[in-house]
Amino acid sequence: MAQATQELLDRTRAAVELAGERIRADFGSPREVRHKGRIDLVTATDLAVEDLLKESLGRILPEAAFLAEETAAKTVLSGLTWIIDPLDGTTNFAHGFPFVCTSVALYDGQTPLVGCVNAPMLGQCFTAGQGLGAFLNDVPIHVSNTDSPEAALVATGFPYAIVENLDEIMADVRVMLAATQGIRRPGSAALDLAYVAAGRFDAFYELALNPWDVAAGVLLVAEAGGRVGSYRPAGPYALGDFRILASNGVLHEALLALLD
Repeated sequence: MAQATQELLDRTRAAVELAGERIRADFGSPREVRHKGRIDLVTATDLAVEDLLKESLGRILPEAAFLAEETAAKTVLSGLTWIIDPLDGTTNFAHGFPFVCTSVALYDGQTPLVGCVNAPMLGQCFTAGQGLGAFLNDVPIHVSNTDSPEAALVATGFPYAIVENLDEIMADVRVMLAATQGIRRPGSAALDLAYVAAGRFDAFYELALNPWDVAAGVLLVAEAGGRVGSYRPAGPYALGDFRILASNGVLHEALLALLD
């Protein structure tokens, strides 16, 4: 079973890294950008990378469905499903800020099997397989051992539905700024989760995310020894939940108390 999962992960990573070459080629070039919402952007690169991934991943598991940000957002998560964010951090990409990545995960229902978060402009490829651990460029990674909020560097993000959730977002930022060592908002939930897995961030929280934003990152954190759950109310996390909190595990209960 482990060998089969590793082979599947290797093939997935190869497909994701190949698609990352398109991101690198387009980065810094004139961009075709349109708005999906008031501040929600999509570029020609998003669409091209998604098409590349659906073609290559479809050859790996022809029987699997796709849940992809740009073209299949209404797919019901059931059975084997590839969950794809072709370009997480599109706004960053459109502004030439290199904190962008591709996130791909294979799920069986709500169970993650493999995940890959590739940041081609940073040269960082995070991978994880169920029961195999988590890795950055083939080197094992683990969550931090920070055990107090005041020593913790915490990441968060602001959803596209910012106006509708502004009061809650600002209340949480106020609490977390006062209680932690600092907050960072790089603009890519998939990479934020990968950085929790690598011990660069001690925790990450956000609301109003979509399954493709977090699918691979959830597996990365779990395989790196961390903990992922919901908050307000606290409980297990399932793809599609409105709020997510990922941490090194040691900090989890203390952060839940802050986000209560």
